[in-house]
Amino acid sequence: MKLTAEISMYPFKENYIEPIQWFIDRVDSYKSVERKTNAMATQICGEYSEVMAMLAVEMQAAHEKWGKAVFVVKFIGGELDLTHTQ
Repeated sequence: MKLTAEISMYPFKENYIEPIQWFIDRVDSYKSVERKTNAMATQICGEYSEVMAMLAVEMQAAHEKWGKAVFVVKFIGGELDLTHTQ
């Protein structure tokens, strides 16, 4: 089963761009997960178990490296077209 998720990271740092970019770069290392980022959030799509496992690993890694950060995630079962614009 496919899963689409939208995730936003809010690091408790003045220089918040660096940890966000670091997280996005880490997500990009998962070739089986499609990623699209805009000014507000990052959308990811892939196999349900792979997306959930990736989020668990990378959110933990982000907390270990950068300290406190809030992650806000929305999930929808199924595959959405991440290239869709209106």
